[in-house]
Amino acid sequence: MSVSPMSEKTLTLGQGPALLEVFLEPTCPFSVKAFNKLDDLVALVGADNLTVRIILQSQPWHLFSGVIVRAILAGRSQIDGNQAALKIMQAVADHREEFEFTDHCRGPNMDATPRQIIERLEKYSGVSVQEAFDQPDLQQLIKWHCKYARQNGIHVSPTFMINGLVQADMGSGEEISQWAQRIRDNA
Repeated sequence: MSVSPMSEKTLTLGQGPALLEVFLEPTCPFSVKAFNKLDDLVALVGADNLTVRIILQSQPWHLFSGVIVRAILAGRSQIDGNQAALKIMQAVADHREEFEFTDHCRGPNMDATPRQIIERLEKYSGVSVQEAFDQPDLQQLIKWHCKYARQNGIHVSPTFMINGLVQADMGSGEEISQWAQRIRDNA
């Protein structure tokens, strides 16, 4: 699997000249809050005015993070992969507790296996990822997401970049209209 264009490496919404890059950990509650605002943001700003790129930011304190990130990117590697990956992200967002540990260290997921997590993702998203998940070449795409975040000094999620500049004070708690204004201000 040799994926080279940026649009094939990231999950993307819109196709406009303004660029919002959002670094998200799929099970992080703040990332979920940000993710759930992205469609409305694109609708407000306009799909022809804004491109949103989602870069997955795996974090070790979210204990199934690596498995879930790999599954999302396995979805991304398929035909119609962008939509498949977004469906998997939405499934995690809609059922977050089934993919996360209580207080990051305990709870019912202590007994879950990676295979059970993948089965849950497939059930909730309707996207089959087991075969793609098993591709050794998928490592390169996962590493690209990690490297891209590190190159930009990003270590936590959610983090936002507008037109290549990190917005350290931008957060998931802001209103969509505030995000839209920031994008306009940085155009």
